[in-house]
Amino acid sequence: MTGDSLETLADAQDFEYERRFLVTEFPAHLRDAPTLIVQSYYLADEGYALRVRVQASGLDAALDADSTPMSVLADHRGEISMATVTVKGPAVGGTRYEAERGLDPEVALELVHRGGRAMVKTRYSVWAGGDGWSVDVFGGANHPLIIAECERSGPVTDLQVPAFCVTELTDDRRFSNESLASTPYGTWVEAYLAELATTGPSLRADFGTNARLLPD
Repeated sequence: MTGDSLETLADAQDFEYERRFLVTEFPAHLRDAPTLIVQSYYLADEGYALRVRVQASGLDAALDADSTPMSVLADHRGEISMATVTVKGPAVGGTRYEAERGLDPEVALELVHRGGRAMVKTRYSVWAGGDGWSVDVFGGANHPLIIAECERSGPVTDLQVPAFCVTELTDDRRFSNESLASTPYGTWVEAYLAELATTGPSLRADFGTNARLLPD
């Protein structure tokens, strides 16, 4: 394979395809394979973002409104086993440029401590409707937000949506992680829920057919 071919392959892999949904009640029996995530945003502007993330697999930290990113890191620093730096572009129609590379965990921990806007969440893995789903339960200033996302290697069409998904958030920039790092959900949750009560829940109609799964 030529150098040009390798560069083309790398460019093709530097995109993510996902759809995202609000969750208000996430059943305890579905909270499988927890991963604690603390991440800090050093740039977040009009969909462009630079993020450093550290994580600890298999750790369920039982996050709540008092779980600040730095306090959680202080309690679990020795359990951090993976770190990445990620550059993102704006999301358009469920597609987003994303280039992610590994970091030394100790270096990443110091970067998170020393700057940026930090946030904390626990990510759970769920298998539903033939897809793997990630469900993020946020702590600290973003509590009680829960977001479910389905990511594929290509556009996420003809999706079977789990019953715990309330309404679609794909391309709603208010719910991007970088926006939540600067304007936490806890500061506008009441206004948003009032908005949702007025407009009602919805699913995007431009990604093929949506099917609703029955509760597990």
